[in-house]
Amino acid sequence: MEPVRNSFTVDLRRLGVLRELDRRGSLARTAEALHLTPSAVSQQLAALAREVGVPLIERQGRGVRLTGQARVLLEHAAALAAQWERARADLAAWEEGGRGTVTIGAFSSAITGLLPPALGLLTAHRPDVTVSVVEAEPPDLFTRLDGGDVDLAVAVDFAAAPPHTDRRYTRVDLLADVLDLALPASHPLADRARVPLRELAADPWIVGDARSCCGAITRSLCAANGFTPDIRHPVGDWASVAALVGAGLGVALVPRLVRPPQRPGLVLRAPVGRPPVRHVFAAVRAGSENDPVLAAVLTRLREAAAQVTAQTEDTENAGDTE
Repeated sequence: MEPVRNSFTVDLRRLGVLRELDRRGSLARTAEALHLTPSAVSQQLAALAREVGVPLIERQGRGVRLTGQARVLLEHAAALAAQWERARADLAAWEEGGRGTVTIGAFSSAITGLLPPALGLLTAHRPDVTVSVVEAEPPDLFTRLDGGDVDLAVAVDFAAAPPHTDRRYTRVDLLADVLDLALPASHPLADRARVPLRELAADPWIVGDARSCCGAITRSLCAANGFTPDIRHPVGDWASVAALVGAGLGVALVPRLVRPPQRPGLVLRAPVGRPPVRHVFAAVRAGSENDPVLAAVLTRLREAAAQVTAQTEDTENAGDTE
């Protein structure tokens, strides 16, 4: 490997491949996320290593790992990406945000319960902004954000999401989405106002994919209460979850963002103790938060989140829906 030169040119797209390898941990998973072949990923990383003059990956067993130099480069890559986004935002601001388009990536519950009021507010204040919505969850959601396929991400804090300290993103906390227990009306515990989660250890559960935010959170909450849920129905669609619970086929944790309407045979109860919540946030590429279009969307998301929080609190105070 050549020594580090005083001047070198770096292809930002290759830095993106290195960032994805850091996130995914293997060449195969990186290739799958970027829709490339493992050979193409290796070639991109080798070219980047030649550009900067330092080794970036090294063998570890049958796989690879990032070198110390690669991690130093990633720190600088985050700063470069943020500066580039600030430049784009400044150029957009030059036109005073007269018109614009934005693509929002979000998980399904946010698309159901948060984006409609937010985009309604946006349309009322900024009819010149065109919005597209795509459904996605971490880590794929942030791969799309990094690649520019989406401009703004709405996600939940859980293991697959980036940490608060990730310098690649500017994040805005939106709301704490409380999870309630959905029980069949015939369940022995259905007449209680609050139900101990541990007492549902023997029940069949309806839980989504473990890679989804709600699936991961449900499993974590059950584990924290000392049991592994007996997942009879791996279903992630909330209307289907409500239908199965109403038919007496199991129990589930349901976020208030998708609180089901009155349905015969189903009751919602709060778990005993501190209410389980999932924290919903918005994120943009660091430096792009001053883009006038993105700033407008973030403002309306915050307003809609405040409305949703107030509505769920009013519903809670009025009593459980059956």
